[in-house]
Amino acid sequence: MRLRTIRHIAGLAFAGFGLGACATTQAPPAAQAPSVTAAAEPEGYFKIGTPYQVDGKWYYPSEDYAYVQEGIASWYGQDFHGKKTANGEKYDMNAVTAAHPTLPMPSVVRVTNLDNGRQLNVRVNDRGPFHSSRIIDVSRRAAQLLGFYDVGTAHVRVEIDATESINLKNQALKDHPPEMPRVVAAPRESITSMSLAPVTATPADTAPKPAAPPKTAAKPPALKPSTLKPVPKQPEPRIARADPGQQPLGYFIQAGAFSDPANAQRLEEQLTVLGPVVIEPVTVNSGQIYRVRVGPFANAAAAEALLDRVKSFSHDQPKVVRE
Repeated sequence: MRLRTIRHIAGLAFAGFGLGACATTQAPPAAQAPSVTAAAEPEGYFKIGTPYQVDGKWYYPSEDYAYVQEGIASWYGQDFHGKKTANGEKYDMNAVTAAHPTLPMPSVVRVTNLDNGRQLNVRVNDRGPFHSSRIIDVSRRAAQLLGFYDVGTAHVRVEIDATESINLKNQALKDHPPEMPRVVAAPRESITSMSLAPVTATPADTAPKPAAPPKTAAKPPALKPSTLKPVPKQPEPRIARADPGQQPLGYFIQAGAFSDPANAQRLEEQLTVLGPVVIEPVTVNSGQIYRVRVGPFANAAAAEALLDRVKSFSHDQPKVVRE
């Protein structure tokens, strides 16, 4: 995780009072910028991360594909150029990237400079900024394109692009698939059968009998029901609902969200060993995603009790939600 030094944070904090001087201090001549050799480092991996604390403040990373927020943006450059980002990529201050405290990495956000109207799609691949008044830290190149490189900060709106972000997630997981947990098969009850003793012939049966018209074969004696154990009832098939309005009220564990329904179906099949699972199509930012949910549960405590087991199946950060 990229943690800024106190000196660097303090320099950004004075941006509102001496923005021109701050930008001059941070911005080296282009000719002095070290180069980044992309081939020397592997591509970054998909990462959300667990809650963490910086300077006494807690941050809670999550997959929030409805994220929209307005606030102050800053930029970072020379001090971090060529170093690894929070998800394993190499930071290039001449690329269009950004750091965000909680959004998934990688993901795509649309940054709008509310001071001049410029918009730019930026790839989030790092953590930061860790300053109470700032919501995003963009690369030097992104700050130039958005028009606030010289002044250091800008008032912006940040909106996640759900479709592009989920596509990036799926590609990152395809390139660097995490090891899936092994699932132990559930035990099954055995079925017991009873052996019947052979039928003993009586003298009357051995005496010659007149020929009789052929008859249908006699039915074998039926086994007593008490000798068989009942076969366990199979669970009802899970049906993906097309209309979220039909979903019953209650608590659910949201295990993941995918743009590809096949990926949602694979996770659904794995989670069926835990209980009822549904796939819920949802339209977000003119695109469609498929949410995989376990439930419903009667209360939050019942859902929380199963949350850790759901986490062992999902690449995301499962959470309890209420409908």
